[in-house]
Amino acid sequence: MTLIRLDGVTKTFSAGGRDAASVTAVDDVTLEIAAGEICGIIGYSGAGKSTVLRLVNALETPTTGAVEIDGVDITRLGERDLRRLRGDIGMIFQQFNLFDSRTVAGNVAYPLEIARRPKAEIRARVSELLDFVGLAEKARSYPEQLSGGQKQRVGIARALATSPRILLADEATSALDPDTTAEVLGLLKRVNDELGVTILVITHEMDVIRTLADRVVVMENGRIIEQGAVFDILSAPRHAATARFVSSIIEDVPTGDDLATLRARHPGRIVTLDVRDGAAAQADVFAAFAAHGVRFEVVHGGINDIGGRVFGHLTLAVTGDPDAVDRALTAASAVTALTEHDPEEEDSHG
Repeated sequence: MTLIRLDGVTKTFSAGGRDAASVTAVDDVTLEIAAGEICGIIGYSGAGKSTVLRLVNALETPTTGAVEIDGVDITRLGERDLRRLRGDIGMIFQQFNLFDSRTVAGNVAYPLEIARRPKAEIRARVSELLDFVGLAEKARSYPEQLSGGQKQRVGIARALATSPRILLADEATSALDPDTTAEVLGLLKRVNDELGVTILVITHEMDVIRTLADRVVVMENGRIIEQGAVFDILSAPRHAATARFVSSIIEDVPTGDDLATLRARHPGRIVTLDVRDGAAAQADVFAAFAAHGVRFEVVHGGINDIGGRVFGHLTLAVTGDPDAVDRALTAASAVTALTEHDPEEEDSHG
């Protein structure tokens, strides 16, 4: 079931001044996010991803097009109905946005106080959420006494206070170190798995997408240039911008200087084989080499596991009798895609 839907949405901002050109931040975007899904939107600065987030929680109104939550066009809602809608949407931020003058418990309680919930209900809900995020012992602490990861966990607890169906995360891990990022992403995964909350993640970090999301949307210059299941996009990106993001976390086929360095360090013939879920196992390829009496060494690449499905590239240096190597490569190419790198390939790069 579609929970969030953008239909032909464009958002244009006035640049100010009589003669200044307007700026189109989001350009004809159509997007559907299913209930219970974790969807990541990735793009470089200025891609329009944060504007999409503000359109979803009605902090911005589209210039054209419709934004629907659970089938209701929120662009047509009055202020009272919009306040009710925002109670069903939690928000977590890059810089935490906690009140320094409030304790941890006070920060989590704030949305419930605004909603005028009974004090006993607020106390019970705050206690429940602090247990959930692992900060029960920090209830009376102040933000300045917390680490960055603890502050973000408080932010997540606060975002969950009103039991929203949707959680929006705007660069929620960008200010955190790698270990703390992993902890926060694990907590967001629990929010989705255990509470069934639909999560929309805005990020410029492909590793966040790989770790957390079910589906990824890639934006550039206000438009969606590619979208699909995370495994499909990471294993076979079609757009150049997507490929740049993917290359930041995945070892690809070596070219240019990288290939020249491998050839200088390793004797033999340099070949790259594709490893993909559902295709021949690595063992089949290695068995083909062994059967022909040739030696091989993995010199580049790696295998990636996305939701239990694997893909990647392994680059090998293969040595042995030239005729035996020929036969081994022919046998290996019969069970998987295999590319031999011509020595002239790196020469053409320098």
